[in-house]
Amino acid sequence: MIPLASVHHIAIICSDYAVSKRFYTEVLGLTVIREVYRAERKSFKLDLALNGQYIVELFSFPNPPRRLSYPEAAGLRHLAFAVQDLDATVEWLRRQQVAHEAIRTDEFTGQRFTFIADPDGLPIEFYEQGGG
Repeated sequence: MIPLASVHHIAIICSDYAVSKRFYTEVLGLTVIREVYRAERKSFKLDLALNGQYIVELFSFPNPPRRLSYPEAAGLRHLAFAVQDLDATVEWLRRQQVAHEAIRTDEFTGQRFTFIADPDGLPIEFYEQGGG
């Protein structure tokens, strides 16, 4: 068995770099570690952190193919963030004009959660910690 230590990062390819950069930094609150333009690839690479920990690489490439979300396709299903207060999270999303699905309860843990979509349709889950 490989002795994995942790998840190092998640890489996301976006179709509109400016829109996705704003979403991940201003709506989700991730902080910029470094931003690089790679001229040979005509691509931006934005390294983002959550609570000081490197977590997401946001890439732009010219004309990437659309991601299938519905119907669900094989592969990475969604990105999930733990939150302390789901009601406050949903209120923040509402103020940012980001639509969310109905709040549901995990039948196994009793914890509440909801989903949104990033600008390219990547499902993002907010999962309330505590209790269950």
